[in-house]
Amino acid sequence: MNRIDESRPFIPVGIAVLTVSDTRTLDDDRSGDTLVSRITEAGHVLKGRAIVPDDKGQIAAQVKAWSEDDNIDVVITTGGTGFTGRDVTPQAIEPLFEKRMEGFSAVFHRISYDKIGTSTIQSRATAGVANATYIFVLPGSPGACKDAWDGILKPQLDYRHMPCNFIEILPRLDEHLKRGTGKA
Repeated sequence: MNRIDESRPFIPVGIAVLTVSDTRTLDDDRSGDTLVSRITEAGHVLKGRAIVPDDKGQIAAQVKAWSEDDNIDVVITTGGTGFTGRDVTPQAIEPLFEKRMEGFSAVFHRISYDKIGTSTIQSRATAGVANATYIFVLPGSPGACKDAWDGILKPQLDYRHMPCNFIEILPRLDEHLKRGTGKA
């Protein structure tokens, strides 16, 4: 079952946090604060933080820029995953994905169901990979951010986590781009 292999080193990764909201600022962004706190407590490095309005173009541009930054391994967004007219985060980000991470949504909803029951179906949480960067799209509540981090992201972003984790495959995420180019 899941375990931490203490013989392996912890490898910190660069993570950027994007809050999608028409109303939040850095002074009152509880969901972003929740993620930043957990990221740094786990030993990772916060490489970027921003707030953008619920605008598909601005959301996509920020996530794309971070995914192209060699210092950023993971992008986590919070907000805009519901069903109202302004909730456009999945539509903005999913076109960037080279590969979708179907299991993330399934596990997130399983964890969420245990806490909030059927209300979990009101979230379109999703994840994928773009430009050799993991991208996670979370709901805009501090509780959802805690659940996603504690239940999925913290263990999967720890190289010591067994039997497998995201960090051990991180160097190979872009190998499809290197085939036939003569680059290592």
